Amino acid sequence: MRHVGWVAGAAAAALVAAGAITYAVADGDGSGMKAPTAGSADAGFARDMAVHHQQAVEMSYIVRDRTKDVEVRRLAYDIAQTQANQRGMLLGWLDLWELPKVSSDAPMTWMGMGDMASGKDGALMPGMATNTEMKKLNTLSGKQAEIFYLQLMTDHHKGGIHMAEGCVAKCEVGVEKKLAQGMVDAQQSEIKLMADMLKERGAKARG
Repeated sequence: MRHVGWVAGAAAAALVAAGAITYAVADGDGSGMKAPTAGSADAGFARDMAVHHQQAVEMSYIVRDRTKDVEVRRLAYDIAQTQANQRGMLLGWLDLWELPKVSSDAPMTWMGMGDMASGKDGALMPGMATNTEMKKLNTLSGKQAEIFYLQLMTDHHKGGIHMAEGCVAKCEVGVEKKLAQGMVDAQQSEIKLMADMLKERGAKARG
């Protein structure tokens, strides 16, 4: 599909725009600022988005094996690769800052929304699929798998955008804020693309 390559390019550009993102130093963004604390928005976003991204990667690899549709497989591959790379950056920063990758705080506490997601059935943060939904995706094939994946990923992106916008507003490390804004831009484009792909399959996003 002609749109998929464009979105993939946008996602790649978002990664490149982050600059020397994997070389971020322990003193924040290299400006001499002290490294973030464990309770900061910077650390909270890195931890939470790493978990959020991991599920998107898992969903994408599931659907890749459940359909032969070139458009969906290409989109799934692009999302998996982009979010796996971003996840590596986020976890790498936590290592550089010498901060734990897990926290006893509820997800999104750094946004002041620690009680926003119930965590019921594995949905730890807004937009995340439940364990039941993940299992269902594993049972579908062909067009049914495509539609369900596009619906799940649309919800997932909406939740991810909400979190990324929170980092843009609250994070202090420059390269992390840039990465978060890149996530917002790329995922908004992918939501539009997925709406078109759902329409082509006689379906639409949930809710």
